[in-house]
Amino acid sequence: MKIDFSKYNHFWLGFLPGLLIPALFIWVYMHQFSPFGSDVFKTLIDLYPSVLLGKLLLLSAFPNLALMFVFYKTDSFKLAIGVLSGGMPYLISSFFML
Repeated sequence: MKIDFSKYNHFWLGFLPGLLIPALFIWVYMHQFSPFGSDVFKTLIDLYPSVLLGKLLLLSAFPNLALMFVFYKTDSFKLAIGVLSGGMPYLISSFFML
């Protein structure tokens, strides 16, 4: 069964989830594994000068890559480009923090 994304094949419809999915992933990940309880922002502030924040940002890019692969396999190339370019700020900032 082939999923038809042709009517939704626009750059901006991929760019917005590309920006939001890594931030949501970071929030859920930190909420589950935070050593400070449920205070996600305190944990991120404590992680800022360390290498662990770069690793967390790099880990948050994986859901974007999985979504980009799904869009690529369904021949929705504009959606895939939007998701990939929406995740670029997370990838670039993670490389500078490693």
